[in-house]
Amino acid sequence: MNGFYTDTLLHLLSNDLVRRDMRILVVCGGEHDKQALEHSGFRNVTISNLDARMNGKEFAPFTWSFQDAEKIAFRDNEFDFCIVHDGLHHCRSPHRALLEMYRVARCGLLVFEPRDSLVARLGLLLNFSQEYEVSGISWNEFTYGGVQNTEIPNHVYRWTEREVKKTISSFAPWGRHEYLFFYRLRVPWMRLRALRNKLWLTAAYAALPFLRLFTWIFPKQCNNFAFAVFKPAVPQNLHPWIEHRDGEFRINRPWLQKRYR
Repeated sequence: MNGFYTDTLLHLLSNDLVRRDMRILVVCGGEHDKQALEHSGFRNVTISNLDARMNGKEFAPFTWSFQDAEKIAFRDNEFDFCIVHDGLHHCRSPHRALLEMYRVARCGLLVFEPRDSLVARLGLLLNFSQEYEVSGISWNEFTYGGVQNTEIPNHVYRWTEREVKKTISSFAPWGRHEYLFFYRLRVPWMRLRALRNKLWLTAAYAALPFLRLFTWIFPKQCNNFAFAVFKPAVPQNLHPWIEHRDGEFRINRPWLQKRYR
C-alpha cells in the first residue's frame, strides 16, 4: 500500500478537511487508489480511467467509470471531492485534466504528482529518472500505460507550487483558495531494478542516505509531492470585487465605483 497516499488522506480526515461520507471521484485510477481509499474508510467512491479492459467489477465495492480525465463526462460539482494519483502526467494536457477535476468537485481536490525540484532535475541528469516514461511500457505488455493509456510513452510533467496556484487562479478568479502541500522523496526502484545495467541501482542505494538527509532538511526539494486545493467558501472567501448573486459570480459595482472612475 502507498504510505504517502494513505498518510495524506488521514491528515485531511483528521483535520476535518474531508469526510468519509463524501462522494469521491478518482481519475486515472487503479488498484492503489482502491487500497488507499478503502483503508482510509471512504465508502462512496467512483474510480475512473481509460482502461477498456475493465468490466466494472475490479474495484468493488467501489464503482468504476470509463472516463477521460481531460474531458470528464460528469456535471459541474457532481462530486464532493476529486483525487488523482500519478495520473496527470499521463495526459496530453495535465493542466486541462486538473481543471476538469476542479470543475466536477464541489469542495476540492487532491493530486499526487512528480515535483519539479533540484533532486528531480539531478535525477534526470544522472539517468536515475526519466523525461519520458519509457520503462512503464515494458511491464505493461508494450501496449498501454503511456500517454492517455496508449503504447506511446508519456512525458513526465513535473509541477511546482506556484504553477498549481496560477493554474487554479486563472480558471477560478473569483475567490481565495486554500492550498496544502505535502512532500515525499520517491526513488524509482521499479525502473532501476528493471534496467539491465545494475550500476544505476547500486548508485541509488549508495546515494539514498544523503538524499534522505537532504530532503529531510529541505523538504521542498523532494521529487514527489501532493497538493490539496479547496474551493473558496461563498461568500466569505470571495474577492471584494466579486459578489455572488442569483447563483452567479458577478462584479461588485459599488466596490469598484469607490476606487475607479
